[in-house]
Amino acid sequence: MRTPRLLAVLAALALTMGLPPTANAAATPTNGGFEADGGTANPTGWTTGGTASASFTEAGGRSGSYRLSHYSASAYEVETRQTLTGVSNGWHTLRVWVRSGGTSHIALRDCGGAEQRASLPISAGALWIELVVSAQVTTGRCTIALVSKGKAGTWANFDDVRFTAERTSLAIRGGDVSSLKKGEDHGAVYRTASGTAQDPLAILKANGANYIRLKVWVNPADGYNDKDDVLAVARRVKALGLKLLVDFHYSDTWADPGKQYKPAAWASYDFARLSKAVYDHTYDVLNALKAQGTTADMVQVGNETNSGMLWPEGSIDHWDQLARLLTSGANAVKAVSSSTRVALHVANGARGADVRWWFDNAVSRGVPFDVIALSYYGYWHGTLGELQQTLFDVTARYGKDVLVAETAYPFTMADADFEPNAFNDPSLLVPGYPATSEGQLANFRDVLGVVQAVPRGLGVVYWEPTWTAVPGNGWDPANPNSGDGWDNQALFDWSGKALPAITAFNR
Repeated sequence: MRTPRLLAVLAALALTMGLPPTANAAATPTNGGFEADGGTANPTGWTTGGTASASFTEAGGRSGSYRLSHYSASAYEVETRQTLTGVSNGWHTLRVWVRSGGTSHIALRDCGGAEQRASLPISAGALWIELVVSAQVTTGRCTIALVSKGKAGTWANFDDVRFTAERTSLAIRGGDVSSLKKGEDHGAVYRTASGTAQDPLAILKANGANYIRLKVWVNPADGYNDKDDVLAVARRVKALGLKLLVDFHYSDTWADPGKQYKPAAWASYDFARLSKAVYDHTYDVLNALKAQGTTADMVQVGNETNSGMLWPEGSIDHWDQLARLLTSGANAVKAVSSSTRVALHVANGARGADVRWWFDNAVSRGVPFDVIALSYYGYWHGTLGELQQTLFDVTARYGKDVLVAETAYPFTMADADFEPNAFNDPSLLVPGYPATSEGQLANFRDVLGVVQAVPRGLGVVYWEPTWTAVPGNGWDPANPNSGDGWDNQALFDWSGKALPAITAFNR
């Protein structure tokens, strides 16, 4: 077997003999696991720039015995880099496992285009996180850079550096705009970052979004988010060339881990009729979408069903019945369109044991599905390291793709109306991500990055980017005087102008 160190020696020998380096040898990072030297200030194959004393190898690798560390007792800026030559032109991806108590990023530069980088989440926890970044090589060479900028006493660890001929990207970069039509009907106006009034769906698309999520209620009091409303918005979505994710709540109002109330019209049904109602309602909405030429690309059978759905019959206290309800919905999806993907959705996406318990129950009962959908809100659900750990675990355990179907972060802790914000406790803000437009951008960017590194990570959907505070567009469909509790987490400010975080879709 040719080890990385041996490959480096062979490449150097070829150069001294006047021979061109082989692509395979030169395109493989030398000493990518930092094992060659047993701990040294200058790891073989790598060059240090900046505060040279802040870069060294030491015991404690993610795999093997050693890792690269960046650390200094005083403020520092340092990078450890390696230039690969003989690289075949085309897309290549850098993968590095990282953890940090400061500010770090990985980068590909001098590949023939602009530098491409991925930042380590500011508050990742103590877990190792895999970062990925792709660049198109056009010059036959590319430089790998591992970079840290730290205050005194901050640190970063790097290990298992890989460089492969592939391109990573997120298939789904979406937004849930379920409140949009009601907001527009009550006067909401949306503007680009430069201040030009425009269709908000077009603004999202121009910034890289490619999927739109819409929830479905059975018979809501205000008439929004029912079948007709979803059909109307779906026509706009598809006209723009965007894909459609339909989210069935199986309720007349909000369904989530704390409430899964049956629609009023279904309240007296026995279980057999309830199961049929799930099938019929799902089929009816999806078939109507198909008939108008806006077939759903993905469908959630239930929303944040940690505690089940259609209580009490479909609660997790009655898992066999819950499985039958989920299966009824999934079967209806496939009856309308066999190519539409079925997702099952739970919250608390960083809590791996809870996610595994729920899906173990579903799988053991034969519930059919294609995608694992999770909600992740960093101020409620755990660290980004824990989220990525969960994503790696469930994709391997169940052999399914995974989607973060909901995430969001505040750009302010202030309130645009009289309705208390859903997230209003500054003590729960994720360390390193202030409630500012810059903090919101960094958080959304880092959630996207964490998912992108997972081989079966489909993407991320931002929850309610267009829900700005407009009188009449409140939380409660039965109360027209209710307000908006999400105005501090939208991707448009209180004047309707796009915020910087909207650009994160352009990964």
